[in-house]
Amino acid sequence: MDEGTHMGEPEPEPEPGAGGPQRVRRRRATAGGGAVMADVARRAGVSGQTVSRVLNDHPRVRPETRERVRAAMRELGYRPTASARTLASGRSRTLGVISFDAARFGPAATLAGINEAAQEAGYLVSTIALTAADQAAVRGAVDRLLGQGADGIIAIAPQRSVGEALVEADHGRPMVTLDKSFGARFPVVAGDSASGARQATEHLLRLGHRTVRHIAGPVGWIAAEARVDGWRAALRDAGAAAHEPLFGDWSADSGYDLGRSVAHDPDATAVFVSNDQMAVGVLRALHEAGRRVPEDVGVIGYDDIPEAAHLLPPLTTVRTDFTEIGRRCLSLMLDQLERTPEPGVRVTIPTELVVRESCGHLFRGSARQTQG
Repeated sequence: MDEGTHMGEPEPEPEPGAGGPQRVRRRRATAGGGAVMADVARRAGVSGQTVSRVLNDHPRVRPETRERVRAAMRELGYRPTASARTLASGRSRTLGVISFDAARFGPAATLAGINEAAQEAGYLVSTIALTAADQAAVRGAVDRLLGQGADGIIAIAPQRSVGEALVEADHGRPMVTLDKSFGARFPVVAGDSASGARQATEHLLRLGHRTVRHIAGPVGWIAAEARVDGWRAALRDAGAAAHEPLFGDWSADSGYDLGRSVAHDPDATAVFVSNDQMAVGVLRALHEAGRRVPEDVGVIGYDDIPEAAHLLPPLTTVRTDFTEIGRRCLSLMLDQLERTPEPGVRVTIPTELVVRESCGHLFRGSARQTQG
C-alpha cells in the first residue's frame, strides 16, 4: 500500500477506453455507514465525532477544522444522506404533521406556515391528512410517523375526539397541538376564536341591530365552540336576545342551506357566520330571497379567505394569521428538540376584524325597530 493511501479509502476502478491503457477514475464515496465517515475523519485528521459535529453544524467546531473536514468530504465525493445525519445526531430532522380537513383554508394555511418555517430550520415535514377523526385513525397516523423516524409531531386536528386520541397515544416524542382543550399535556398554539367572535358580534350590535344570529361550525370542533361562546358573551353583555345557533359543516353548501332559514325570517337583520365558506352560501341564500346585504341583513364571516374581498358585497370578516400559527407551532417544536422547553406553553394568536361592505356603516332599520 502506498504511503499516501489510507485504509478504507475508495479504490480506483478502471474506466473503459477504446483499446490501449485504461485510465482510472476514483469511485465516489457515498454516505452509507461509519466506514465512509471514518474515511473523511482520516483524510481530515480528526475524530469521527468531529465529522458528526460538522455534519450537524455544531457550534463547538473551530472554523479551520470545519473547513478541513468539508474539504475532505469534497475530495472523497462524500454526500451525507439523511440516514447518515440521523446516525450522527440521533435525530432524523424530520417532523410529522397530522392534519384533518386539510383542504380548508385554515388547516392549509397553517400547514404552509409549518413547511416554510421547517425549511428555514433545515427540517423535512411528513404530513398525514386524516379523513376520520376517530381514535384508531389518530393512533395509526402517530404510528406511521414514528415508523418514519419523526423527531416530533404537530397535530393540526382541532377536534375534541382527535385531542383525546392524542392524549391516549403513548408515543414518547415531543408534540405540539392546535387549540386549547388538551390540558397541560402538550404545548399549544391557537387563534383567539372567542375574542374574534365577540368582536364581530359587538360590531353588528353597534351598527344598530337588536340581536345577531349565528351560523356555527360543527359540534365537537374546538374553534367552532369557542366562537359560539364569544357570540353568546357579546349578546349577554349587551342584554340582547340570543337565538339558538344553527350548526353547519364549514362548507358553502351548508351555509346556503342554513342561510335560507335566516333569509325567510323577517326579524333576522344580522348574522355572524363561523367561517367565510359558509358565509358565501349565506350571501347567495339572502340574494335569492330578495334580502339585500347590507341594507336588509348585515353579514360577518370568519377567517378572511383570499376571496372575501372580491365577493359582492365584499365580506366583513375576522382575520386569523394561520401562517403565523404554523410558524409558531414549528418554533415550539424546536424549543422541545433543540432547547430547554418551557412547560405548559400556551401561545394565542390575536384576531383582527376586517370591515368591508357586507355589514354597512349603520343599519337603516334600527330606527324603525326602536319605534316598533
